Formats: sequence, C-alpha cells, structure tokens
Amino acid sequence: MGATVQIILKSLSARRAGYTTLYGFAVLVAFTLIAPLLVIIPMSFTGVQSFSFPPKGLSTQWYTNLFTNEAWYRGMIQSFGIGIVVTVLSLFLGTMAALALARMSNFMRATTSSLLLSPMIIPAVVSGVGTYAVFLKWHLTANYLGFILAHTALAIPFVVTTVGAALKGFNRTLEYAAASCGATPIETFFLVTMPIIRPGLASGALFAFMASFDEVVVASFLTGPDLKTLPVQMFTSVWVDSDPTLAAVSTVIITATSAAILLVMRSNRRRTAHV
Repeated sequence: MGATVQIILKSLSARRAGYTTLYGFAVLVAFTLIAPLLVIIPMSFTGVQSFSFPPKGLSTQWYTNLFTNEAWYRGMIQSFGIGIVVTVLSLFLGTMAALALARMSNFMRATTSSLLLSPMIIPAVVSGVGTYAVFLKWHLTANYLGFILAHTALAIPFVVTTVGAALKGFNRTLEYAAASCGATPIETFFLVTMPIIRPGLASGALFAFMASFDEVVVASFLTGPDLKTLPVQMFTSVWVDSDPTLAAVSTVIITATSAAILLVMRSNRRRTAHV
C-alpha cells in the first residue's frame, strides 16, 4: 500500500513539474513576442525628436501632435471610418458564406473554402498589384469605395473562419424545431442561430476591423493625396522624418487592440459560464 502511494505521489510530482516547465516556457515565448511591443510605449513619451531607449526626458507632445497634426488625425479618422464599413460588410457576407459552407458536401466545402480563404494565402504584394491593376481601370483608386471593396475582400476570410468554427458545434435540429413551429428562415437565424454563434460573430468582427485598420500593402497602392489611411501615414513617417508620433500611434493601437480583445474574451467567457 505504501509503495503504491509513493508511486502516485511521484507521478503527481512529475506531472506538476511538467506543467510548471511548460508554463514557464509559454511565459518565455510570450515575453519574447511582447517585449518589442512594450519598448514602444516608453519611447512614445520621449522628450526629443528621435527614437531612443531609454527615452530622454518625458513629454506627451507626440500624443498632442497625433490629435492636432492634420496628416495624423485625418488618417486615423479615415482608417476608422473605412474599418467600420468593412466590418459590417464582411460580417454580413462572411456569415452568409459560413452558413452556406456548413450545408455543403465535403468536396464542395473544401473547394469553396479554398477560394474564400485565398486572400489570406496570396502574398499581400501580389494582391496589391492585382487590385491596383483592376481598380485603376474601374476608377476606384484614391477613393473610399475602392478601399472598402479591397479591404472587405481581405477581411471576409477572417469572418468565414471564426463563424465556421462556431457553426461546427451547432446542432441544426434547433433550426428544424424552429421551422416546425412556424418560424421563417430569417426569424430562425436571428432567434436561434445567431445567439449560439455570437462568440464567432464577435471574434470575426474584431478580426475584420483589425484586418482593415492595420492593412498597409494594398492601401499603399490605392492611396491618394486626399485619402491616406493611418498605416500608410505611419509607413511614410518611417521613411521621411522618423517622427516619434509613430510610437504614440503604435501605443494607442496596442492599447485599443488589447482592450478590444479582452472585452471579447470576457464577453465570450461570461456567455460560456451561463450556458
């Protein structure tokens, strides 16, 4: 009996040591990935017009410049507006595509998924050149419609992926039950399907917005004198003047993105706890 207890204790001790090692390795990898981003935050408060770490002096002048310099705040407003429209369109189209894929045969699902997810696979430069060549003939360069169409095409795969993952655990018997009670397909979707796949919709909306807001390659091909998104302005700043406002913008984006991700995760966790 004593030998058995010792074996169990050794097994638990070895398992605990394995978990501790794995956790430590995960923390090390996370720190390696996040550390370069965290360096940007103190650099945004530097008191001199150059990138230096540790920062020389403390000042908030670069945040002030972000919201007072026309080139910076106009780019932020344009990126935010385009991102909102792209999120709505890609969420609508991507959700419909995910619902259609869930009802296809295996062969048709694989073929159609490859086509829908191709914007995630094709190199961004190739997409940018192809989009520019086509949109130039359609007079869609340097205008909002061109940006919205191009970014929507790039954002739809993110929605298809997240909503499709949510639909894998969906029981279609619930839809049949709603239909047998007289619900129309639209009523069934809004009252039965959508509440269940809401976490996938929230994640897809977040990824779609960030895919549009953070996109720089295709935007560089479509940009114009009066329409320059924030990522393009950031890229231009690196080559032209190395303005520390770039660090301030990066800090704002990191903070906003982290807050949005935590909000979505918390909302999904609450919903899972209530189910």
